[in-house]
Amino acid sequence: MNNKYEIKSFNNEKEAKDLLKESRNRIDEIDNDLFNLICQRTSFAVDIALAKEYLGMPIYDKGREDAIHAKIKRLSDENGIDRDIIDQIVNMLTILSKNEQKEILRRNVDG
Repeated sequence: MNNKYEIKSFNNEKEAKDLLKESRNRIDEIDNDLFNLICQRTSFAVDIALAKEYLGMPIYDKGREDAIHAKIKRLSDENGIDRDIIDQIVNMLTILSKNEQKEILRRNVDG
């Protein structure tokens, strides 16, 4: 998805307002989809935490995080999206996952 935006011209105020409303509605739908995807992504923390515990691996996996960031930077560049902001979003997602993994392991130890 390359961000090639078509410059819109409007014939009247109603067209502009309709486009604004339609675009905001679509953004709301996408936000809901993003939230659901984040929940799905985070749900894998259980499997990952238990597998890492069994394998004696630490929660932090530098190689995996580096690979994720390299992929995200490549995708950002290919799609003309600010790579620093996307990198921050990915950092937040990995923190969320690691925190969830820590909580799962804590509950596993505490019973």
